[in-house]
Amino acid sequence: SSGPRCPVCDEPWVSPRLLPCLHSLCAPCLRRLGPLGEPGRAVARSVLCPVCDAEVALPPGGVGQLTPDYLALSRGGAAAAGCDLCADGAAARRCLTCGADLCLFCCQAHRRQKKTASHAVAELENIRDCSQQAGKPLFCPTHPTEELRLFCEQCDQPVCQDCVLDRHRQHPYDFTSNVIHRHGDALRELLKTTQQHTGALETVMSQIDDMGSAVRSRAEAVATEISLFASGYVKAIEEHRDRLLKQLRDLKAQKENLLHLQKAQVQQLLLDMRTGVEFTERLLTSGSDLEILITKGVVASRLAKLNSVAYNTHATVDDRIQFSPHERAGQCCGYEVFGAILNKVIDPARCTLHGEDLHSARQNQLTGFTLLCKDTTGEQMGRGGEAVQIFITHKEKRDCSVKPTVCDNGDGTYHVSYSPEEPGLYAVCVYVKGQHVQGSPFTLMVKSKFREHRGVFHCCAFCSSGGQKAARCACGGTMPGGYQGCGHGHKGHPGCPHWSCCGQVKESSECLRGPPSDNLQRSSLRTVVL
Repeated sequence: SSGPRCPVCDEPWVSPRLLPCLHSLCAPCLRRLGPLGEPGRAVARSVLCPVCDAEVALPPGGVGQLTPDYLALSRGGAAAAGCDLCADGAAARRCLTCGADLCLFCCQAHRRQKKTASHAVAELENIRDCSQQAGKPLFCPTHPTEELRLFCEQCDQPVCQDCVLDRHRQHPYDFTSNVIHRHGDALRELLKTTQQHTGALETVMSQIDDMGSAVRSRAEAVATEISLFASGYVKAIEEHRDRLLKQLRDLKAQKENLLHLQKAQVQQLLLDMRTGVEFTERLLTSGSDLEILITKGVVASRLAKLNSVAYNTHATVDDRIQFSPHERAGQCCGYEVFGAILNKVIDPARCTLHGEDLHSARQNQLTGFTLLCKDTTGEQMGRGGEAVQIFITHKEKRDCSVKPTVCDNGDGTYHVSYSPEEPGLYAVCVYVKGQHVQGSPFTLMVKSKFREHRGVFHCCAFCSSGGQKAARCACGGTMPGGYQGCGHGHKGHPGCPHWSCCGQVKESSECLRGPPSDNLQRSSLRTVVL
């Protein structure tokens, strides 16, 4: 709503104009606003409202054609009006009959005159908040002497009598008192709808404020959680750091103790050997023949004993202490931590190969074995990441090789799988860090594809064929009476169930026969059918 002063210049209203955004500004202030139209245009197309920052369009005629805000003037926002009669005193009262603003002196004269003695006069302050109908008459901006009493329906604006005869000729019009109810009711309906939206928007604003409060509360709670998590994580990392440093100190002390022990043993052995060498040299250079012969036994025994002492030619420990920051180190204070000291060194000569099918495989069948990596002490490494290389090549066919797949299990074991396409003898080489592991290289025999049995696993041909004389068996057994197949207790029967196609007595076995001849195949098929 319009205030008592212009929001731009903060001065009493001077010809206030109502913008489409329903904010009022003085006409001079509006003209001073920067245009938002195209550069070079004489009249700006739009301006930016300084109250709500909304871009509002201007009429084609510019600021002068904006709707005047009479409501701002009627609320006392304009400069103090003067008396309409004397033009010297300040207006204090208004004649409700003729609509003139009067000073106190003219008001008394107005009441003493015969023609105006019956006019009703009211205090100007008491009527400023009354409705427009009881206010000062509004005059036409085009015809300043004519009061706006009519309403042009076509142009939807109040007009005077001269306007009806001039620009609004042949336009439907009526008195403002007759149309105010209809237009007021329409405006009230729009107001009612707007008020509903206002209520809904206020509810939304309340919800937004509540959600903002909830977001701030939740953010504070999460910030607290983050701080607690970070504090706990820092504590866990610091504790893990202390553990690692203690582990490093213990490892250093262990290696130093082993080196100190080895050094003491080597020093003692060296001292004993130097003593033996010095004594023997002195004996051989300064002793007589008889003295040499007398002490020879003791000296020889001592030297032989010293020479038989086993000792390492290198230090028993090494300086290989590594830190792996990406190594999983388990849980610490409920947090998963990383970083571990690696003191185990892989020894390819101690790495072993395991698997049932280590030396044999089938053509076009997936098989494999397991590589177990160990350190210099023979213990399993317990971690992966080693450089493992596998080469499987045919011994007779140079261009024939098998490409294996190596799967790192992450615990020091590696599963090697492969599927050979050609039968024959292969050489398998397994390298860790470029060195052969224990048992490498070794030979691999790849057999042809498993041959399925084409016969039946029976007790004898007589039983499986239902007593047919023509039924044969690969075991070679026969029966008297013209039976060409085997029978229980008769010549050639193996004495146990067997395959009719090759005579194998093991049910889960490979057929020993190659592709059968037509006669044998028909015989076997006949046996199967029978």
